[in-house]
Amino acid sequence: MPKLMTKSELIEKITAEHSDKLTKKDVKGVMETLATIGYKELKKTGAFLVPGFAKFVVIKKPATKARQGINPFTKEPMEFKARPARKVIRARPVKAAKDAV
Repeated sequence: MPKLMTKSELIEKITAEHSDKLTKKDVKGVMETLATIGYKELKKTGAFLVPGFAKFVVIKKPATKARQGINPFTKEPMEFKARPARKVIRARPVKAAKDAV
């Protein structure tokens, strides 16, 4: 699995691209503000769009009851545990991001 870029590495690259205008502190502040606004929008409306990158959507999954099933590997009966209702966040890339890859 490839090594993922850390937040500080991302800040370094953005600062290097715009070294004449932005400082590391400015870039870090913008990233933190973007995250904060995204969290608030996801909670309020259930969707948040980062133009040119991705759309984040909240999906509500219902609770499930415990049920009996069969382990497909060992063919032994087993019980699947109950799960409470939950919210899951999905990121859907926009067309520009798909075309870039």
